[in-house]
Amino acid sequence: MRLFGIETEYGITRDDVAEMDPVVESMDWCAHTWPLSFERRWDYASEDPHEDARGFRVSGLQQDREEDEFAKVDAHRPFSFHEMKSDLVLPNGARFYNDHTHPEYSTPECRMIADLLAQDRAGERIVLRAAQRRNRTLGGTHVRLYKNNTDFHGHSYGCHDNYLVPRAIPFSTLVAGLVPFLVSRQLIAGAGKVGTEAQESGHVPGRYQLSQRADFMEAELGVDTMHNRPILNTRDEPHADRAKYRRLHLIIGDANMCEYATALKVGTTQLVLDLIERGAAPDVELEQPVVAVKQLSRDPDLKAVARLKNGWTLSALEIQERYYEAASQRLSGSDEESDWLLKEWGETLRLLAHDRLRLVGKLDWVTKQWLIETFMQEEHLGWDDPWLASLDLEYHNVNPEQGLYLGLEADGKAWRMTTDQMIEEAIQNGPSDTRGGLRGLCVQRFPDQIKLIQWERVKFVGGLRSRALEMGDLFDPHDVRRCASIFQQASSPADALRAWNHRKESRQ
Repeated sequence: MRLFGIETEYGITRDDVAEMDPVVESMDWCAHTWPLSFERRWDYASEDPHEDARGFRVSGLQQDREEDEFAKVDAHRPFSFHEMKSDLVLPNGARFYNDHTHPEYSTPECRMIADLLAQDRAGERIVLRAAQRRNRTLGGTHVRLYKNNTDFHGHSYGCHDNYLVPRAIPFSTLVAGLVPFLVSRQLIAGAGKVGTEAQESGHVPGRYQLSQRADFMEAELGVDTMHNRPILNTRDEPHADRAKYRRLHLIIGDANMCEYATALKVGTTQLVLDLIERGAAPDVELEQPVVAVKQLSRDPDLKAVARLKNGWTLSALEIQERYYEAASQRLSGSDEESDWLLKEWGETLRLLAHDRLRLVGKLDWVTKQWLIETFMQEEHLGWDDPWLASLDLEYHNVNPEQGLYLGLEADGKAWRMTTDQMIEEAIQNGPSDTRGGLRGLCVQRFPDQIKLIQWERVKFVGGLRSRALEMGDLFDPHDVRRCASIFQQASSPADALRAWNHRKESRQ
């Protein structure tokens, strides 16, 4: 069953103060999403990041200790934890909140790549407009937002892609099939970065590399997300019927400006998950995945190789080709979107090998490298010039009057699947065939009657007890549309729930 989404943490700067308080600034940013948001009612009770997909529960996370430290630092602040989180659900079903020092936008669940691109781009517009409102209160264009993954001072923030997968697939099978693909996926999904970086030493100017997140990968598997970051996150928090599903939460990905890169990043990952479910993933297990992800990232000439457990060596391009060939053999003809993805995946790998410049405006790392090298030639700069980090950062600026990528897009030099009309529609409404759109519809129709809200549940106030719309197993697109039709026509949540529950009971 195909279902996916993206969570993006945005970088934020402010140039009118010597020291910015990122917590307060992120809160203010979230507050300026008005009129899209409603009162903070996110239900944290069903969130539990300590469950590990490998079959055990961890007693504590490094991020727990960091949160404790945050709590001590934040003790002087005149607001509660919930106020600090500023957790909002928007009318399109997206979640928008303060992840302590970074505003984060999580798309509603999507079933089609076109919907995901529109919802991801909607997030860019929503956060930009919030910043514009914030700047009007500040009296200048002081706040700037970046859709990237590094501040060039040793700190990384994430762009996480998520997938609904059957729990029947053993987690060890997912690991074997996915890790080599994820290590090499930066070839098509990397955002590009000047120099190298680490939490301990910060940024070191130098040669260009494919990925912004590769430098921060420290483990093959793990449940933590902010420390000892894993290539494959093992958090077992399905946000669905636990007996049937798991949520694959990937934290290795870069934030992409190019729609084409986002489409391939998520689309090819879904194809690989289809391969794994069919037992058809290629056998290319890596000897040292953490070493490989850095080695492959730091070679934009694509000649670096990674050693496999069987002793062979393969380049990132060769690993991707193995997965592409397997997917072409087993998945061709599955559906129109899969066929489009296979065609584009194969063509992208061919161009990376033979005519890379044709991918400018399609792949971020290629586009950024072309921009920077053009600038270097004009200004007679070397790769060790610190000026290049600023240029790197501005590539990701979400303000179209300042962002280098968005400038290319405005000039018609970037590939697009979305239109401005699609993006504006995605700001207002979620996908009609997923529970994300249904969640947004509840916010649109009954905002004052929602008591608590979560990915898989909406609790409404009602009499002496809450009434809930349970969506832990609501994934069939026909059922989603029928439920949405009931909620669209009902005069109250109680009427809608009564009609929906009656329909479900009559079908049993």
